[in-house]
Amino acid sequence: MTIPVSTDAQGRLAIGGVTASELAREFGTPLYAYDVGVIRANIRAYRAAFAAHQVDYTVSYAAKAFATIAMFQVAVSEGAHLDVVSGGEIVTAQRAGVNMAHVSFNGNNKSDAELQLALDAGLGTIIVDNRFELNRLEELAAARHVVQDILLRIAPDVSAHTHEYIMTGQADSKFGFDVASGQAHDALIAAQAAPHLNLLGLHAHIGSQIFAVDGFVAEAQKLVDLVRAWDYAPQVLDLGGGFGIQYTDADTPIPPTEFVDALVSTIQTGLADTNWTLPAIWIEPGRSIVGAAGITLYTAGGTKQIPGVRTYQTVDGGMGDNIRPALYQAEYEAVLADRPHAATTQVVTLAGKYCESGDILVERAALPPVVPGDILAVLATGAYGYSMASHYNRNPLPAVVFCEDGQAQVVVRRETWADLVAFDEPYQHD
Repeated sequence: MTIPVSTDAQGRLAIGGVTASELAREFGTPLYAYDVGVIRANIRAYRAAFAAHQVDYTVSYAAKAFATIAMFQVAVSEGAHLDVVSGGEIVTAQRAGVNMAHVSFNGNNKSDAELQLALDAGLGTIIVDNRFELNRLEELAAARHVVQDILLRIAPDVSAHTHEYIMTGQADSKFGFDVASGQAHDALIAAQAAPHLNLLGLHAHIGSQIFAVDGFVAEAQKLVDLVRAWDYAPQVLDLGGGFGIQYTDADTPIPPTEFVDALVSTIQTGLADTNWTLPAIWIEPGRSIVGAAGITLYTAGGTKQIPGVRTYQTVDGGMGDNIRPALYQAEYEAVLADRPHAATTQVVTLAGKYCESGDILVERAALPPVVPGDILAVLATGAYGYSMASHYNRNPLPAVVFCEDGQAQVVVRRETWADLVAFDEPYQHD
C-alpha cells in the first residue's frame, strides 16, 4: 500500500475519525464514506495558492465528480463556487441553498429545458459550447428580457497525457469551439453582438487525471495568444480542471501551488505588455477535491482459486458502484479495514458481484489473508464512484456517509429493493 491512510488507536482504518469497520456495521456495505476534513483541506489549498498571488480568482468545484446536497453545502461553506453540467445538478444546488450567482453551467448539449432552468434560477454564468447553443440561449434570454453572463468554451488543441476517454482539449473533441477553422473567432463576434448575452471571457479544459504542469501552461498560453490576436480583453479566463490524484504508487500528483503558480505566471507574463486589467482566473477542480476523501467499504465474500492463474476475492459490490475500472482500466489500491498495515501475503483479483466478466475492481490487490465477512476498503474512490453508479442487475445504490470530527452522518440513504421498482408501471395490453 502506498496511499497514506488514517487509523484509530487500535490501528484500524479510520475515516474522519470514525473506524471504518464500525461504519460498515452501522450503515451496511457497499458504503461510500467521505472524510469531510480532507475535502475542506483540498479546497483551502487551492484558495490559498491563488491568494498568495493576490489575483482575482474563483475556485469552482466540478460537481460531476460527486454531486449531492451535502457535498455542495460543504464546498460553498469553504468559499468554492460550483460548476454544473446538468439540470439535475442545478436542482441539487438549489436544494442545497447555493447562491446561484456562484454557479456556472457547462456541457456540450444543454437542452432547452436545462437552459430555461438555468436562466430562471439566475445562474451566474453559462459556458457556451457551440453555435447552436449560442443562438438558442440568446433567444431564450430575450424572451425573458434578461442579459445572461457567458463564457465561450474553446477547444485549445492541447492534448493532455491521460486516457483517451477523458481527454477534452484536443482539436478533435465534441467539446468547444474549434480555433483553426475560425469557429471560435466567429463565436466571439456573435456573442459580442448578442444583446441578451454578456461575454465575460473564455473557457477551456484539456482533460482529467493530469500530473504534468506543461499541458496547463500550454492551455493558458493558447488562451492568451487568442485574446491577443483577437484584441479582446477578457474579464475571465477559465482554465478548467483535471488535476491528478494518487490512486496507486504509479501516480505522482503535484500540489495545487504548482498548478496555480504556473497558470497565474503564464497569464500575467503573456498579458504584461497590454494595458488590460488582468482577467480573473477560474479553475474547476473536482476529482482533486473529493477523490482522496472517499473510501468505498465492501464485505468480503468467498474466493475462487485457479491454480497457476489467479485467485479471485469477491465483494458485495462492483461495477455498479465503481464503473471506472471497467470503463477505462482505472487502478485502485485496497486494504483490510481492520488491518490496513498488515503484511501482505497474497495478490488477488478483487471481483464484484455483477454478471460481467469485466466486473473487476482491482486487478492485482496485495492483501493479508482475507476471510468471508472481512471489511475491505478501496481507497481514493471519492470521485466518479457514486456519480457514475448504476442499477445494473437491479442492485440498489449504496448509502453515502460523511465523517468529520469523529461523527458520521448519512447524507444519501441506501436504496432498497422496493426503491428499484418504485417507478415501474405494469404493462396493460388488451
